Amino acid sequence: MKYTSTIAFVIIIVALITSFVIISKRNSPNKPSSEAITSFAQCLASKKLTMYGAAWCSHCKKEKALFGDAFKYIPYVECPENEKLCLDKGVNGYPTWIDGAGVKYVGEQGLDGLAKISGCPLPN
Repeated sequence: MKYTSTIAFVIIIVALITSFVIISKRNSPNKPSSEAITSFAQCLASKKLTMYGAAWCSHCKKEKALFGDAFKYIPYVECPENEKLCLDKGVNGYPTWIDGAGVKYVGEQGLDGLAKISGCPLPN
């Protein structure tokens, strides 16, 4: 009797773990390739979309993390090091994205938002 209970318990645990793994994979979005992110970042740069932020800003860190190594292509201004420029641009919060026409987009935009703002194709 004890042996049967142990086997049933193990089967239930394995089923729960398997279900968790399947659900996790189904709910996690596919991450775009680094090449696609690089192309997207370069497109944003060509549209003169600039991010204004601060190294200590958690929202800026999230936005930067979306690009990984490709963030180096994004025009970026570190506001604590460039206070006058940021004040002149009217940056009141971080991150703030400003396009070539001077239109401001305050807060995290994510890849979807940046694609809508810029017209750059969203990386797959």
